[in-house]
Amino acid sequence: MSNQLDHTIVNQDAYGRAVDRFRQSGIKLPTFAQLADPVASRNEIEAITGSADPDAPDANNLFRVHWHNGKDRKSLVDVPEHIVLPSELTGVDAKIAVVIGNRFPMIRAHKVLAAYGCLVPRLITGQFDPTHHRAVWPSTGNYCRGGVAISRILGCRSVAVLPEGMSRERFEWLENWVTDPSDIVRTYGTESNVKEIYDACNEMAQDAENVILNQFGEFGNYVSHRAVTGPALERVFNAINTDGTMKARAYVAASGSGGTLAAGDHLKERLDTRICAVEALECPTMLNNGYGDHNIQGIGDKHIPFIHNVLNTDYVVAVTDKASDALNMVFNTTVGRDYLVRRTGISQETIAGLADLGLSSIANVLGAIKMAKYMGLGSSDVVLTVATDGAEMYGTEIDKAQTNTFGGNFDELSAAEAYGRYMLATTTDNMQEMSLRNRERVFNLGYYTWVEQQGVSLEDFDARRDPEFWNNLMDVVPAWDSMIDDFNQAAA
Repeated sequence: MSNQLDHTIVNQDAYGRAVDRFRQSGIKLPTFAQLADPVASRNEIEAITGSADPDAPDANNLFRVHWHNGKDRKSLVDVPEHIVLPSELTGVDAKIAVVIGNRFPMIRAHKVLAAYGCLVPRLITGQFDPTHHRAVWPSTGNYCRGGVAISRILGCRSVAVLPEGMSRERFEWLENWVTDPSDIVRTYGTESNVKEIYDACNEMAQDAENVILNQFGEFGNYVSHRAVTGPALERVFNAINTDGTMKARAYVAASGSGGTLAAGDHLKERLDTRICAVEALECPTMLNNGYGDHNIQGIGDKHIPFIHNVLNTDYVVAVTDKASDALNMVFNTTVGRDYLVRRTGISQETIAGLADLGLSSIANVLGAIKMAKYMGLGSSDVVLTVATDGAEMYGTEIDKAQTNTFGGNFDELSAAEAYGRYMLATTTDNMQEMSLRNRERVFNLGYYTWVEQQGVSLEDFDARRDPEFWNNLMDVVPAWDSMIDDFNQAAA
């Protein structure tokens, strides 16, 4: 997997064809530094993005693949959009700060950043020839949409691989963006069926034209989140910490591909923040070497991602999908919102902001509440977390919950029961503070996926035990940025 981190041109012919393609199309690439701190390049970025439609396949939207987009998804804001959930809602004194992912362009989810971080290094090193190769994006939903979006605006062929049981909204988006219906590969199962995705990709890898960009094993995913998402979260904390007395106690994120968790490595280094990984109680892989099926769409499990820095993870928390399904109803129906206003007295602005929380985002919030209770946090403590996408991706899931969970009758009493049971009554069960032995147990669990099934060498697998392995990954960022500048200049 070392070729992922190359920062020299390894195929001059492929590089030249990519440069020609970008020159003809007038495409320019942002550097990772610009995505990490777009405000520092405000004039250039605003000149490039202009009035471009954030939902259109417009290459100028590459300069919006960051956390600083405003609510209109066109403007550039100084501090990433976020919600600080009030204690009246969460039932804990600590401030739960949620950075909002549906401000990202094209897919309204932060996975478009990971897709950029995985494909662009291949382009600028000549490992991906846009005139020849096809990018294959294995995913449980949002990453493959991000990959299709990035591929399309860069003029690259692509294919999305995802479980057939994911939300209808994901498939509708893909059907509108792919060039051919066959570019959507539906594998068996739902959120937990990641191996079936790998199997499909391994079969596709037999064709040399297919380049598999597996988010669970692509270090570009880790690097982009540590370099871009980490500083964005730090900026959010600094904006909240107006008097300098607050502490960033924990960062909470669902395991997913392990990419978003990389932001925790930045926050721990800068703010001494504890890192908490969230998974589904129905499939407690890290917590209990378990298995199962669940509906917290946006996280995949029954394996340990290769790019998850397990030995730097401090806590594991499990959240039931019954909670995310039920609270999705409370947050995003008229009955549920009316009840919350009467029950908690929270503002209409806060109520409206709950629509920015998709299923995995709700799970992250619940994980943050569990951490606040477990750590005994108070009003000067902050727990940071991420809303990977918003409720717009889960309209059909509300319909399912209305029928399957509430018997077609979600009323005020149902809302009260769901809110009381799944938010206010959140407890510190189904979580573990990770000792060295627990971290090693979870790390070793990854052996069966990556060495036995996916053919990673034992040497490469074990190299990730060293903390400096992860720190040294970040050395590629300035090297890649220099290559992006050179690429842009050649394509001008």
